[in-house]
Amino acid sequence: MHPYKRSARVGDLIREEVADIVQNKIKHKTLGFVTVTGAKISDDLRNATVYVSVLNTEDSNRTVDKLNSLGPFIKRELGNRLKMKFVPSLRFMIDESIAYGMKIDKIFDDIESGKAPQDDDEDLF
Repeated sequence: MHPYKRSARVGDLIREEVADIVQNKIKHKTLGFVTVTGAKISDDLRNATVYVSVLNTEDSNRTVDKLNSLGPFIKRELGNRLKMKFVPSLRFMIDESIAYGMKIDKIFDDIESGKAPQDDDEDLF
C-alpha cells in the first residue's frame, strides 16, 4: 500500500509536466516569468488546480487569465506525455502561500524588534 493517495502522486507529476510545458512549449510575450508551485487533483482525477507564482505581481491576474485560456493546449500536451485514462481539466490560480509566508515573517521580525504589529496584519487570519 502506498503511503499517500494516488491523487497526490498524480498531482506531483502534473505539477512537473505543466512546469515543463509552460517553460519550454509556451512562447508568449505577455506571460511573464511563471513558476508552477503546486497542483491539487480531485480524487476522481478529472479536475486539477495548478498553483503558480508570477515574478511581477502586478501582472499576475493577466498571467493567470492567459494560462487559463491556454488550458486546452496544456491539457493536450499533458495527454501526449502521460499515460492516463483521463487527463484532468486544468484551472490555474495564483499561489498566495508565498505572500502569506512573507507576512508571517514580517510579523515575527516586528515581534523580535519590539515593534507593534501593523493594522494590515490582522487580515492574515
